[in-house]
Amino acid sequence: MEMSRERFEELVGEALDEVPEELLGLMNNVVILVEDDPPPGEVDLLGLYEGHALTERGWDYSGVLPDRIFIYRHPILRICDNDEDVIDEVAVTVVHEIAHHFGIDDARLHSLGWG
Repeated sequence: MEMSRERFEELVGEALDEVPEELLGLMNNVVILVEDDPPPGEVDLLGLYEGHALTERGWDYSGVLPDRIFIYRHPILRICDNDEDVIDEVAVTVVHEIAHHFGIDDARLHSLGWG
């Protein structure tokens, strides 16, 4: 599957638009980035959350760089057959990584169908 970076970034934006406003309002000190490829050795990684989940932040959490959510374009495009597949996979990946920001682990996400 091929798709321009610009179109892929639009899909990430559209997926974010679908996240309830109440949840977006609770997100704190986090940025969402689109990258073409994941880190070396992680070729199948679709997304990644780097940072301190909201549930792990204590009184001493201050002056830190923003957490980062990465959405990886090439791995997502590799597993998709058409535009609809990409739209669905981007949405699932965005929700999955945002959930990590709220402290939800992979096991729980898989049990909820967001793995």
